[in-house]
Amino acid sequence: MKKAILTIAIAVMGLSAAFAQDTTKRVRRQMPKMTAEQRADRVTARMEKQLSLTADQKSKIYAIELDNAKKIDAWRTADKGDMKGKMKERKAAIDSQKAKIDAVLTAEQKTKMEAFRAEAREKGERMRKGMRHRDQKDKTPVVSNPPAQG
Repeated sequence: MKKAILTIAIAVMGLSAAFAQDTTKRVRRQMPKMTAEQRADRVTARMEKQLSLTADQKSKIYAIELDNAKKIDAWRTADKGDMKGKMKERKAAIDSQKAKIDAVLTAEQKTKMEAFRAEAREKGERMRKGMRHRDQKDKTPVVSNPPAQG
């Protein structure tokens, strides 16, 4: 009787240890490759939904987004040298794009757009903060000489 209970206990512990390790990894969904026109159309449609754009505003914003998407494609295919200079160039291009979009929008739409931008900044900060914490967890310091317990 004791041997049967012991055998069952060992089997349960072994099985629980085997199933305790999660071997399934979450696979990131691959983003579809879209052309510059498709990306500009997607962004314009989202802005139209969020900001209630007029037909004239929609066409102007589509032109701005298409120009931006083509610039991004050119940057992606360019060589990787002088990243600092290119980052400054990209930052200037993003700022000019925001200024062009803001020029098309009405005052009420601008306030909504600023709210969306602020929300996106907060989301990005939370994501970067989470990644920073995850990296720190992986790199725990190794104590070679732990203090003596008294």
